[in-house]
Amino acid sequence: MTDIIAGVEIPETSAVAEATEFLREKTSPLIFHHSRRVFLFGSLHARELNLRIDPELLYVSAMFHDAGLSIPFSDTQQRFELDGADHARKFLLDRGFSESVAEVVWRAIALHTTPGLPGRMEPEVAATNHGVLTDAVGWGLDRLEGDRVDEIVAAHPRGDFKKEFLQAFVDGLKDRPDTTYGTVNADVLEHFVPGFRRTSMVERIIEAPWPR
Repeated sequence: MTDIIAGVEIPETSAVAEATEFLREKTSPLIFHHSRRVFLFGSLHARELNLRIDPELLYVSAMFHDAGLSIPFSDTQQRFELDGADHARKFLLDRGFSESVAEVVWRAIALHTTPGLPGRMEPEVAATNHGVLTDAVGWGLDRLEGDRVDEIVAAHPRGDFKKEFLQAFVDGLKDRPDTTYGTVNADVLEHFVPGFRRTSMVERIIEAPWPR
C-alpha cells in the first residue's frame, strides 16, 4: 500500500526502505521524525517552487542530513554535516547508484546548514535546505496549507522538539567544538556549553604567522 502523507508519496524503492530502517535503528526518534518531516516539507516547497526533484534522492538526503550528529563517519573529526554526507554517499554507492547521483545527495547534506548556497544548486539540494529550515525555524510555514502541515505533524510528532533538538546538537558537537568554526553550529555551543568561546576570523588573521 502506497504511503502518502499530506499529498506527498513516500517513494517505494529499496533504497528508501533501507534508509528508513537505517535511521530508525541508528538514530533517535527525534532525529527520525525530524528527517521525515524535512522530506515532506521539502517536497511541498519543491512543488510550490516548481523544482523538478527526484523524490528518492530527496528522501535519502533528508533521512541522512542529521545522521552525523550521532554517527561520526570516521575517527577524523569533521563537521557533522560532512559525516552525514559521507554516510549517504557510501550508502548510495554501495547500492549501485552513480557517482554523480551520490554527489548531489552529498551536497544536499553537506550544505544543509549553509545560508544562501543551497537554493542556487540542484533541486534536491535546495529542497533539502527548504525542508530543514521549515522544520527547524519555521521558514515558509506561511506558504504551506495548514491542513497539510497538521497532517505531517500528526504522522511525525514534534513533541518537545525545540528543547530536544538543541540538546541533540550539544550532545553531538560538544566533544568536537573546533568543527563548529564558521558555522551556525557554534551558536548552539556558545549558548549551552559553559566556557565555550568561538574563534573569529578576525582573530585568525591577526594571529597568523605573518609580520603584517
